[in-house]
Amino acid sequence: MPRLGLGVYKMTEPEEAYGAMEKAIQVGYKAIDTASLYNNEEQVGEAVKNASVSREELFITTKVWNTDQGYDETLRAFEKSLTKLNMDYIDLYLTHWPVVDKFKDTYRAIERLYDEKLIRATGVSNHEPHHLEALMATANIKPMVNQIELHPYLTQLENREFAQKHKIAITAWSPLGRGRVLEDAVINDVARKYNKSAAQIIIRWHLQNDIVVIPKSVTPSRIAENAQVFDFELSEEDLQLISALHRDERYGKHPDTFKFD
Repeated sequence: MPRLGLGVYKMTEPEEAYGAMEKAIQVGYKAIDTASLYNNEEQVGEAVKNASVSREELFITTKVWNTDQGYDETLRAFEKSLTKLNMDYIDLYLTHWPVVDKFKDTYRAIERLYDEKLIRATGVSNHEPHHLEALMATANIKPMVNQIELHPYLTQLENREFAQKHKIAITAWSPLGRGRVLEDAVINDVARKYNKSAAQIIIRWHLQNDIVVIPKSVTPSRIAENAQVFDFELSEEDLQLISALHRDERYGKHPDTFKFD
C-alpha cells in the first residue's frame, strides 16, 4: 500500500475530478482513495484506464456507504463500485462508518470479497478500538487498514497504538485538518526552517509517524507540491513539537455519535 495517495472527497465536477486524478498519476502518486458516496468512481476508472502506468502499479481504494451496509447489501454495493470503476478488482475496500447492528455483517462481506480475490486488502474507516475489537472477535481476517480523521490537532494516539499492536495500517483522512492546521504558527515556523510549505511539513509529519496520508486537492501545483515530501526529514524535536499541537479537535463526526439515518 503506497504511503501517499490522492484523496478525492468532494471532487464532484467530472472534468475537474478527472484532471486532478490525471495530474496526480503524472507526478508519481500511486494511490487514489474514493468512495461510493463521492460520486466520482467513474472518473477514477477513466484516470486509471488512461494512465501511463499499468493498473497493477496503482492502488485504488473505495468504500461502502452506510445505507448500503449489511452482508448481501455490501456485496451488491461492491459490484456497483466495481462496474463504475471499470476494474476487475479493487485494491482496498472499506466500511465507510461503523453502522450500529450492521458493521459486523458488512465486514463479513468484505472478508468474502477478499477470499474471492476481488479485493487485495480488507479494511474499515472511522472505527474506534471497540469497533475493531468487536470485528476481530469473530473475523477470520482482521482489518488490514483503518482510515480515520487524523492531523496535528487530532493525533488519535489511542487508535494508533491499538492499530500498531494489531498490525493494522492507519490512513489519515483530512490530514491537513481541512486546511485549518496550515495556518498554525508552529507549523509555519517549522516550514520556514526546512524551506518547505506548511502542507509539506504536515504530510511529512504523518509519514514519519508511519501514517498513510491522502491529501486532497484539485489544484495541479498543490497536487505536485504535496508529493514532494521525500527529499527531507523532520528532526525528532520538530516531530514532537508538531505532535504537541494536539487539542482533540475534530472537523468531521465522531464514530460514536455519527447519525446513520
